[in-house]
Amino acid sequence: QVQLVESGGGLAQPGGSLRLSCKASRMILSVFNQYTMGWYRQTPGKQRELVATITFDRATTYGDSAKGRFTISRDNSNKKASLQMNSLEPEDTGVYYCNLHRDPPPPGGVPQGIWGQGTQVTVSS
Repeated sequence: QVQLVESGGGLAQPGGSLRLSCKASRMILSVFNQYTMGWYRQTPGKQRELVATITFDRATTYGDSAKGRFTISRDNSNKKASLQMNSLEPEDTGVYYCNLHRDPPPPGGVPQGIWGQGTQVTVSS
């Protein structure tokens, strides 16, 4: 069964940076390359929301809060995606989930597909 393993969360100060990584395992490369990878954030009492996604050919989308500060990238040969987060703000605090999907999500919603276990990001001084 395909698994997504996230790493790189933790504590950062406002204005600081963190880099998240997500690696897919137990998935052959030709299938992996059919999927979009993405990061979604969840905070208490709120629905999971889009942070960024990247297709196999590296087309990207960003949630409004991530634009201009976060960069998603993808290493297809290693079945891996990364999220570079700069200029972090306390509002970026939450659990970040890696996702792998082929079908687009419903408008305003999140995709189905495969989810990682989540990694906590806390931005605080």
